[in-house]
Amino acid sequence: MKKRIIYVFIAFIAVFACSDDFTTIPAVGALSDEAVQNEAGVDLLLIGAYSTLDGRRNNGAGNGFAQTGDNWWLDVLTDDAHKGSTDDDQADLFEMERINWDASNPYILGRWSSIFAGINRSNAVIALINTIEGADLTGKLAEARFLRGHFNFELQRMYGNVPYISDENYANTEFNQPNPGPIWDQIEADFQFAIDNLPDSQADVGRPSSWTAKAYQGKVHLQQSEWDQASTLFTDVINNGPYALNGEFFDNFSAGGENSAESVFAIQFTADAAQSPNGNIGGVLNFPNPGPFGSCCGFYQPSQDLVNAFQTEDGTGLPLLDTFNQTDVFNDYNTDSFEPAPDPLPDDYVPVPTPYTPHTGPLDPRLDYTVGRRGINYNGYGRHVGQAWIRATAADISGPYLPSKNVYRSGEEGTNQGTGAWGQQHSGINYNIIRYADVLLMAAEAAVEKSSPDLAAALDYVNQVRNRAKNMTYVETTDADGNVINTPNYQIEPYPAFADQAFARKAVRHERRLELGMEGHRLFDLRRWGNAVATMNAFYINEARTITEGNYSTKFNTFEAKHDLLPIPVDAIDLSGGVLNQNTGF
Repeated sequence: MKKRIIYVFIAFIAVFACSDDFTTIPAVGALSDEAVQNEAGVDLLLIGAYSTLDGRRNNGAGNGFAQTGDNWWLDVLTDDAHKGSTDDDQADLFEMERINWDASNPYILGRWSSIFAGINRSNAVIALINTIEGADLTGKLAEARFLRGHFNFELQRMYGNVPYISDENYANTEFNQPNPGPIWDQIEADFQFAIDNLPDSQADVGRPSSWTAKAYQGKVHLQQSEWDQASTLFTDVINNGPYALNGEFFDNFSAGGENSAESVFAIQFTADAAQSPNGNIGGVLNFPNPGPFGSCCGFYQPSQDLVNAFQTEDGTGLPLLDTFNQTDVFNDYNTDSFEPAPDPLPDDYVPVPTPYTPHTGPLDPRLDYTVGRRGINYNGYGRHVGQAWIRATAADISGPYLPSKNVYRSGEEGTNQGTGAWGQQHSGINYNIIRYADVLLMAAEAAVEKSSPDLAAALDYVNQVRNRAKNMTYVETTDADGNVINTPNYQIEPYPAFADQAFARKAVRHERRLELGMEGHRLFDLRRWGNAVATMNAFYINEARTITEGNYSTKFNTFEAKHDLLPIPVDAIDLSGGVLNQNTGF
């Protein structure tokens, strides 16, 4: 039954023909058609709503890559990642990375429009259910309201002052809703309905349960800094829910670990050997180019700052919370991978790698399942050879690293690799919107910040995550004869204690970065903590130590408080007839 939800939708496209506009959904003939005025029709419309979790839409408003449901490009706005590739490829995203934001940028419109597609389809299900008598559709209604809660949560935390489109007015082509302020109350109401009316478990993977809704409701309260409410929900999920950490960290990013006990709510991507429309099409740029399996396009490169964060203290195995950027993890930026080839080139010529020894200092072992770096086994494809696998040049701002979590592992090509028309990879790796390690760390944050802080609970939650990392299988790199080489100096231990609230806060925040790096969470963490301005402006200076070419530090504007929100797309304001108001500062 794996991923059954998405498969069915392909056959349903002809039935549910709609424009997916971000303010209206004139589904002419769809909701009035007797073929869908029943429970089966509700389920088909619900499948259509689930299908928008991946962010891909029919009308293509804004940049298509920006529509993706895994939020990868929002990491590019943080200290975790660079856009990757060359500066001039996807120039609109390059402008986003360097904080040159404009409300007309198609990345801003792309995500806005894809979120409203999900809101509209969720509303379509709710509206249809409200017209059907004599059938108990409460469970389906709870699923639809859960989805609407998810999409509105995404909209709220990205854009701030947003309109609320209800099931009563979503199909009114003359209706335009203003955006006077946050819509947290409506989001919480949807998730509470889901908590009260969803079953404790679901037969079909990918559908939320009441436990999923509780975890998500906790996340909603956390994003508002409502620590006590968040803590109560997370504690219930942890103590009584069905979730657990996987034994292996990397199972969260491989076919074998999909829909495991650690997966709380995930986008059900799937791929095959051809052009699978159910793969992660929004992430097709984010694979090595050139690389070990001939792909496209070298985007989404981890930053040196993120890599440095994985350094640990020699002997204790604890993170360098305040000093990790005082020294850089050794890298091969702007270094040739191979010795110059002879001329003429012999028929039996074998490229000779340039001498290279990876960083020898102590590191958290999660680094090499998060980042691809030279000399270390890359997702089972052998040693990362260095610059020859990096598309970016010295003149670009992207650095020497590759992403790992979103890239399928060797041996999974038949399961998780789907090839597109021009070499792009339609990955079938599920994206975990929430996984249990995230729940533990959100619970730790709430325990530290709530009205009566519980540092002992926070310590326990953080150490559960760290102990999993300590006891997991570490990356091994071998030579051509199978001999283990370049074994990194992995050192990681749990915290013995949290001395005070300030230290606990710092430890929890750092642990989120280590555990969840390159998973689309960092931007919203920085916004919630209120330290994005200081963090990002320091990052631009620190990163220039590694990326020394191309006038790196001069390519960025100053990060300001207004950048804690994306601007409302100018197209949305125009189409609303001026009813929507722009966020302050844009």
